[in-house]
Amino acid sequence: MLGNQETQAIVLGGAEYASQTALGSVVQVSREDPYVRVQGLGHQLLLPIDQDPERAATDFNTVQLDTVRLKARTATLVNGEVYLPLDTLARGLGAQYQTGKFSVPLPALTNVASRAGKDTDRIVLDLSRDAAYGVNITGNTLTLTLKGVNANARTYATRGAFVPKFEVKPNNGNGLVSVPLGAGAGYRLFKVVRPGSVRLVLDVGPGLPRNVPLLIDTPRAPLIVLDPAPKGGGSVDLPLEVARATGKLLSDAGWQVKLTRSAAGRLPIAEREKLARQSQVFVTLSLGRFPGASRKGITLYQPTGDQDAQILNAYRNAPASSPLVRSAVGDGSETKRLSELLMGELGSRGLKAETQPVPRLYLPGEAPHAAFELELGWPQNAGDLANLITPQRTSKVSEALALSVATFLKARAANLTGSSQ
Repeated sequence: MLGNQETQAIVLGGAEYASQTALGSVVQVSREDPYVRVQGLGHQLLLPIDQDPERAATDFNTVQLDTVRLKARTATLVNGEVYLPLDTLARGLGAQYQTGKFSVPLPALTNVASRAGKDTDRIVLDLSRDAAYGVNITGNTLTLTLKGVNANARTYATRGAFVPKFEVKPNNGNGLVSVPLGAGAGYRLFKVVRPGSVRLVLDVGPGLPRNVPLLIDTPRAPLIVLDPAPKGGGSVDLPLEVARATGKLLSDAGWQVKLTRSAAGRLPIAEREKLARQSQVFVTLSLGRFPGASRKGITLYQPTGDQDAQILNAYRNAPASSPLVRSAVGDGSETKRLSELLMGELGSRGLKAETQPVPRLYLPGEAPHAAFELELGWPQNAGDLANLITPQRTSKVSEALALSVATFLKARAANLTGSSQ
């Protein structure tokens, strides 16, 4: 029994395992060889794929549950399909598990807080796990519906000038938060997903819009996409090596990272486009390939001007856009800030690099936030080739890229959520 549905499980080494397909109704499971990423309920788990089912059912492997790494049963393959251990999943997701039954407790509103500000008042709602929500405005009252969330009835008084009080109450299995909107007041609402916790933040004030685009109404945890281009004719797949090393550094630090290519091949273009559009950071990693070229060194290509994605151009070129729109579609300055951070990190490691504006870059041009192409060097140049194939060079580039991305996203989150959150 998985949730409220009958689901077939198999037993490996005395432990129950469920398939990736069966678990799809509860969490998002994605295979990213050599591990599996499990996301949902406010948690993120990384489980190595052990090709030996008997060994996978022991504590031989190390798994990552949010930011905690420990020895536990891990994922394996059965007839080519990914199977995951239910006891490890329950431990990482905060679910309840006993042989034959895997159940997920209902989400609950665990804490409510407020903060008065000069221009806006803030309401902070902490949930035990991720849950869907919806917003409705009737007259001058905003109603936030927390779907399937257990909430206790209570009226909260605040010290704010814009929201003097608000009400929380249960209603037909949902939690309702009713907030008065004063004359001319609007709101912004966003979600902050941290390891093991989910927070909804509602700001109310006269400088905010009342109409929230759907693009903003479904915020998500920052997604970093690393797009290693094909290696070309060389023996060393440097773009993939740098992507893997960078991805590991960021994943180990708790960030959400996806690669568009593995040793088995590259994702279809439609899937790469989708990841680009979902990303907060998108980086293509490539090698210079023009025959007979005398160029060398690292080059960072920044997309400039209008891109192929017309919806991004429309938002960026609008005469005045709300803070909510700007948080969903960057104006191009995000790419510049991240590029400057990366150039600094590369320079501090003794790596010379240059930047070059490019009118159009296809996949980075599909990304709504920071995006660029990082050309790692030129294998046709003997001096470059000698440096490119050294592990020290790969390590330096990966460390510089990972640190600059993490620094950029932390600063972006602080600007979005407020430093006190």
